[in-house]
Amino acid sequence: MTKLAVWIAAFGLGAIGAGAANAQSMTLTSADIKEGGTIANEQVFKGFGCTGGNLSPALSWSGAPSGTKSFAVSVYDPDAPTGSGWWHWVVFNIPPGTMSLPKGAGDVKKKLMPKGAIQSRTDFGADGYGGPCPPAGDKPHRYQFTVFAVDVDKLPDAMNDAASAALVGFDLHFHTLAKATLTGLYGR
Repeated sequence: MTKLAVWIAAFGLGAIGAGAANAQSMTLTSADIKEGGTIANEQVFKGFGCTGGNLSPALSWSGAPSGTKSFAVSVYDPDAPTGSGWWHWVVFNIPPGTMSLPKGAGDVKKKLMPKGAIQSRTDFGADGYGGPCPPAGDKPHRYQFTVFAVDVDKLPDAMNDAASAALVGFDLHFHTLAKATLTGLYGR
């Protein structure tokens, strides 16, 4: 192997390692939901047979890589019996100086989101937060709260609150620098 090939291999592995370390340094926490813990009734959906408070939890994040121009937040249930999971919350174009969302920010009427942030359609058919509500008798579902560090200030295709979770996910696929996930459980 030539010195150039060794240098290219070392640089390539170093760049991959740096990217992985950067992604691993981003964290997401909540005062309301603990990793692997049971989600409280306060966060559970009100409807579909569930009687929760439908209050989005407080979220805080840190460790975003340099070059972050906005954030996005989602809540996804991969265990929903739909064949494609269930999107409970989709927020994007969160300004780069934002490092937290207060409890209740998912209620679009309260206007607690930072200026410019967009809450788009969930699988409940409305914008804003829709809490857990798995079918009665199912094993507890996993609810994945994810924050994304994004390399653009506005997603290019998802332009307003009518954007589907799939369209937001498409944009995030191409523009995510790093992400962190917090998983809570809920069953009934």
